[in-house]
Amino acid sequence: MAEEEVKLFGTWASPFSRRIEVALKLKGVQFEYIEEDLTNKSPALLNYNPVNKQIPVLVHNGKPVAESLVIMEYIDETWKHNPILPVDPYERAMARFWAKYIDEKFWPAARKSVVAKGEEQKGEIDEIQQQMKNLEGELKEKKFFGGESLGFLDIAANIIIWLVVAQEALGMDQILNEEKLPVLYGWLQRLLDDAVFNECVPPKDRHLDLFKVRFGSSIASK
Repeated sequence: MAEEEVKLFGTWASPFSRRIEVALKLKGVQFEYIEEDLTNKSPALLNYNPVNKQIPVLVHNGKPVAESLVIMEYIDETWKHNPILPVDPYERAMARFWAKYIDEKFWPAARKSVVAKGEEQKGEIDEIQQQMKNLEGELKEKKFFGGESLGFLDIAANIIIWLVVAQEALGMDQILNEEKLPVLYGWLQRLLDDAVFNECVPPKDRHLDLFKVRFGSSIASK
């Protein structure tokens, strides 16, 4: 069988491109990683994703696939060993539902919470807490959302780490703690203990510095 060409265009701090790294490494797929400067996007990125002009983009044997959740499904369908989506159709549908919930509900609220002020910020934090309780209801007593091993929804939920690090960098009270959200807190610790997942988490010190530079001025004015 001819050697496959797999490339990933991403940025080190993006939870979306980190999702793809986790999925590929769980599958044992060898790939070339291309770091993009989003202030000066490469001609290759613009060529492979002319519609959205965004990362991540997976290029498999010259064919590009964009959007992180779409890419993850493509990876799972192309390399069928070590499946990350559930086999059961209902459980598979639920994993897709909650992944979409994270991207369309949790992610916008998380971003707003680190730049909002006063009552607006309080409202965003209250919303995030409720969203996390909803995720706890889906996790229940399971080790991971995917069961005994991490899967599609666990990878999609890596955005929670982005929020935790952002709050630490900006001196905000942590929303995710053992007292208020014990089920999700325990899940996060297990996620970070997973060798493959942990390998794809951005270096914390570098991540903290990035958030302080990006959001520090807005926080300082509060």
